[in-house]
Amino acid sequence: MGEHHVTVLVPTSVKNAYAFFTHFHDFPKYMHSVREVTYYDTQRSHWVVQVAGKQEWDAVNENWIPERQVGWRSIKGLQNRGTIKFTPLGAEQTVVDVFIHHDPPMGIVGRMAEWLGIDSHFQTVLEKEMQNFTRMVEEAPQETSDPMSSHYLFHQESAFTRGETTERQRAAMKDDPKMSPVHLREREKRVASEREEEKREHEVQQAGAQQKRQQVQDAVRAQDEALQRQKEFDLQEKHAKEEREKRQKGITHELDPVHDTIGGRNASMERTAFGDQDARHERFPQHDAGPMTARSLKPRKDETSEPVADEKAESQWKNLIRGRSLDDETR
Repeated sequence: MGEHHVTVLVPTSVKNAYAFFTHFHDFPKYMHSVREVTYYDTQRSHWVVQVAGKQEWDAVNENWIPERQVGWRSIKGLQNRGTIKFTPLGAEQTVVDVFIHHDPPMGIVGRMAEWLGIDSHFQTVLEKEMQNFTRMVEEAPQETSDPMSSHYLFHQESAFTRGETTERQRAAMKDDPKMSPVHLREREKRVASEREEEKREHEVQQAGAQQKRQQVQDAVRAQDEALQRQKEFDLQEKHAKEEREKRQKGITHELDPVHDTIGGRNASMERTAFGDQDARHERFPQHDAGPMTARSLKPRKDETSEPVADEKAESQWKNLIRGRSLDDETR
């Protein structure tokens, strides 16, 4: 047995979705594979579809729940049964679930066909037909639940437009007052007028959306320009303030971080504050040596620099530090 399930979301209330779908006799007007749906009475109907060849059966309604569920069961021809469930999803949206079970026709030959991919083809056809149903609902005015009001009826791929409906279906349509030539001409004019009105409304909406986008762009541009002007003004104010502060301090030029310091060039080096030369060299290179031998005078030209053996070196700074001895004074 083949089992198939398709789910679609239609943009209408559950009441309207139920009413749209239960117009079985309108299926050939917007579906491709359904060639006939005619009624024997309020409970029995005759179906002809084109899926892997011509399939035909009589069905009886069962398990109908108003605005919630419809069902059927075949009593002659292709053995199948189905259930359609309608679940509201908000005020203007409805989930439609389609469940169909069928037995392959022609016994073993039918089962072989199913194995060869006919079953998957039926699934594809079912999905396409439910998309057609959704499109039909989308293009119907919101205030109605009659498929005849939908602009999607009689589209180019429908069985009716392609001339593929059965003779009995055409006879039933001929007896339908809504399918009379006068009514169809009136419907055609009404649909053309509604489409023109929809086109104008769409153009107005597009123009409004474009105008709104332009306003937003203009506002953003104006804001950017205002921010740029404020930035330039703040920068000018900052420079003017700095100039005023310089004039108050008597500074007429930009201070140099090196040459305009108190100690001169490089005076800002770490732990130095003695000016140019003291910043480059230690002030007392041999501060840890004894004061008598720390530094020596420059040698005289007539003195030799060679030391005398066993002669104790004496600081040449002695007299300057300790003063002259009495012996030196009497010499």
